[in-house]
Amino acid sequence: MSLLSAKGVVKRYGGLTAVDKVSFDVTKGELVGLIGPNGSGKTTLLNMLSGHVAPDAGEIALDGKPCQGLKPEQLAHLGVMRMFQLTRVFRRMNVVDNLLVAGRALGLDAKAALAQADSLVDELRLGHVRHLDAGQLSGGQMKLLEFGVCFMVPPKLALLDEPFAAVHPIMKEIMSGFIRSRHASGQTFILVSHDMPVVVELCPRSICMNAGAIIADAPTREVLSNERVIEAYLGGHAA
Repeated sequence: MSLLSAKGVVKRYGGLTAVDKVSFDVTKGELVGLIGPNGSGKTTLLNMLSGHVAPDAGEIALDGKPCQGLKPEQLAHLGVMRMFQLTRVFRRMNVVDNLLVAGRALGLDAKAALAQADSLVDELRLGHVRHLDAGQLSGGQMKLLEFGVCFMVPPKLALLDEPFAAVHPIMKEIMSGFIRSRHASGQTFILVSHDMPVVVELCPRSICMNAGAIIADAPTREVLSNERVIEAYLGGHAA
């Protein structure tokens, strides 16, 4: 059984079809890249998978049970966590308190939440800023903090929307290492990114969208050599 299944998912905004009859499955432990040009529907699809937007048609199932229409907090308790293009943390709370709030909201007791927060602070190399308000962190450090928030309780499915955008190479390597190690331990990811070298390195499989539809779904290197992908996404023609 698939961990996540989307069948014929559609989202329209007036006369624009942002996601057009999208169907795919993700099995437990997969790390799937979701790529495509700007405006191809990737973020809208993540918004539906995470409960921020309701689909107009189709079905989304988690562990075989329909979950479209559930609110983000309901999906979070079912194990679906989301990172955003624009980082969402509590800027007037320090790093540790951001993590503790997430852990307690997801059911950890105070002792377990603090232990997990300490572990993630070390793993994400945020120890030297642990007592700073999140608003005082660099953009990359806030991204790392958001990773920690998503993993206070390891999710069934982590949805990452452009985590590497405009991030210092050192921070990017910490993020890549975090994803790599969690994937090796069985964590399931869908990763949206325009950083093709990182997608090739991290994602065994990729899905490419264009104009709201899936145009390729295969091993990543095969997707990137697909003529339709080259024309739609990379702006050229296959050799």
